Amino acid sequence: MFEIKKPTSSNKTIRMPDKLIEKLEKLAAQNDISFNQLVIQCCEYALENLNSSDDT
Repeated sequence: MFEIKKPTSSNKTIRMPDKLIEKLEKLAAQNDISFNQLVIQCCEYALENLNSSDDT
């Protein structure tokens, strides 16, 4: 049976350097995705590519 799944999410306020925000906003615009989606993808990539000794 087809099941619709709705991913859960939460709001979290974080502080980033202005220059980093500018770079991420530019990259998001160039790739026609939201700033939020780009940050999520960057974080997921970083976590998936940690050295095994860095895993928590």
